[in-house]
Amino acid sequence: MTTFGVQLRESMAEHGPLCVGIDPHPPLLRAWGLSEDVDGLAQFTDACVAAFAGRVALVKPQVAFFETYGSGGIAVLEEAIATLRAAGTLVLADAKRGDIGSTMDAYAHAWLGNGPLASDAVTVSPYLGFGSLAPALELARLNNRGVFVLSATSNPEGAELQRITGPDGRTIAQRMVDDAAAVNKGTDFGSVGVVIGATLTEAPDLSALNGPILMPGVGAQGGGADSIRKLVPASDLGAVVPNVSREVLKSGPSVAALQERVAELTDEFAFLQR
Repeated sequence: MTTFGVQLRESMAEHGPLCVGIDPHPPLLRAWGLSEDVDGLAQFTDACVAAFAGRVALVKPQVAFFETYGSGGIAVLEEAIATLRAAGTLVLADAKRGDIGSTMDAYAHAWLGNGPLASDAVTVSPYLGFGSLAPALELARLNNRGVFVLSATSNPEGAELQRITGPDGRTIAQRMVDDAAAVNKGTDFGSVGVVIGATLTEAPDLSALNGPILMPGVGAQGGGADSIRKLVPASDLGAVVPNVSREVLKSGPSVAALQERVAELTDEFAFLQR
């Protein structure tokens, strides 16, 4: 079977580099004229799935907004994941899981196993130590799935930890990138990606990663083509996956309008694949 990294690279070549989020937070539900309950959540999600399936490289449901509605919300998420994957669209569950031992193993099986929430990749937090991610990394390898490791995030609080410099002169964020690169070493294109905020003023050295670089913060949060160019060397731009959510979702509820905005942004970021 083809690894997630290769699948993602092929999907980016076919559809462009975008990762589009499904973030059904209450203000968007209201803006779309939907109720803030499971029915509204389902209508929102169905429109997103119809708009994005088969049209973008990667779709990223934000798990928290589904968990808010309990079992009903999780059922909506399960159906969305299954429908997208059945259409051949890669799904990244934005769950940001991070724990140790058997608990991390359980998280890995929830999102990277064969259960109802099984996705093509999952976001994880390494801030209990990169080694704590071992169960997810191993299951991802066995099942040809992917893992995106939080490295240098754009939230102000993140810098308090991520920019601490160790005895070897590397920041913690750089160590996360380097550890991910070590897992990817020797592969054609690795399945362990990193998350780098598009609104940062500087990024870790990504030259050895050999894997996807997910960059949230594009669009409504202020990031764009220019900020990506400033953060990522030209030689690594082909690995960048710009993550857009609100910038697309504010065009809803019309499926056609969502698709039109995706097409516009795909053109805007086409330079990444040249």
